[in-house]
Amino acid sequence: MSLESEKITPEEQKHALLVTATKQQETDWKIEATGGFVPRGAIADHINYDGSPIFYPGTYDYNNQGGGPWGVLPCLDDHYFFIHMAWYYIQKTGDPAILQTEINSRTLIDRLDLAFLVPPSDPKTHLVFVTDENRGVSFGFMDSVSQTGNLLFCSVLKYRAARELSEMHALCKNEEKAGEYKVIADAIKKNIPETFPVVQGLFRSSTGKSCQPCVWGSAFAVYVDAVEPAQAQLISGALCQSYQDGTLSYKGQVRHMRTTDDFNDQRSWDTPAIGDGSRNRYQHGAYWGTPVGWVCFAMAQTDEALALKLAQEYIQELREGDFRKGQGFGSPWECMHLEGDYRQNPIYMTSVTCPLAAFKRLGW
Repeated sequence: MSLESEKITPEEQKHALLVTATKQQETDWKIEATGGFVPRGAIADHINYDGSPIFYPGTYDYNNQGGGPWGVLPCLDDHYFFIHMAWYYIQKTGDPAILQTEINSRTLIDRLDLAFLVPPSDPKTHLVFVTDENRGVSFGFMDSVSQTGNLLFCSVLKYRAARELSEMHALCKNEEKAGEYKVIADAIKKNIPETFPVVQGLFRSSTGKSCQPCVWGSAFAVYVDAVEPAQAQLISGALCQSYQDGTLSYKGQVRHMRTTDDFNDQRSWDTPAIGDGSRNRYQHGAYWGTPVGWVCFAMAQTDEALALKLAQEYIQELREGDFRKGQGFGSPWECMHLEGDYRQNPIYMTSVTCPLAAFKRLGW
């Protein structure tokens, strides 16, 4: 997620890419202790210092991971981020030969293909689709939320990954495979607006559980060109209006959903996966730095001055709360809320790297 900030060297990128590939699951694994199921080709969510791959959030225990609130399948988004890691490395180094590197007797390009197939999808629309029986986390920043049906954010990630795999197979002279992935990407782009109901300009986050209109997913769809220009303009206008209404942001940080889209007075999402999903805390209504750049990018499609105002508020908060000021300071925070002066996790990387990448694209 941080690659496009251009603060990670090619050497670091290559190391991370190959380590991730080395830890790809080689055979189906049913975790008896938890009920989790790690399919062949799965990509780790995180890797312990001892080298053991962990495919689910919430733990570092290799033998007791997954199941319960985290879902049966591993985090779904990691498979598409793995593909993005390879694509971005090639963009920065001009070295497509890495795709033929063999890792445990399988080339990297074959491992990317295998990873792409892991998240369950609707064969007609190619959108990522899960039920309670095969649920996995759609996106790591919503891993404490239980979602079913078609999944917006993960489907947008799949769209980007399909485009990138098409390009990488073209580099490998695999024109047939390149064409297949292009067809998938085109289908996803067509089916996103046809599948996810729009509420006041924004896509719903899913078509099943926890289907509130999603600020992050709608903005990210614009950011990665997963929607046509007319739809992008509608999302842009909705975000601009929400920002002006005061339902979107606080001190330049952005909520997962507008305050007007909360499920009720007690919680934001209708189906929290962990605890009671207390409203205005963590992924259930706090304000975050990570998506600010995506939102600014989307807003700028119709009103760049308004988008720049949000970005300036974000920068101002970083300066006011700068962790280098000493005890009690921690910006960039992971998330925050004005109620009780709530702050969580200081010096949080994606709260800076993701906005920075978007600001660079905007030429700011």
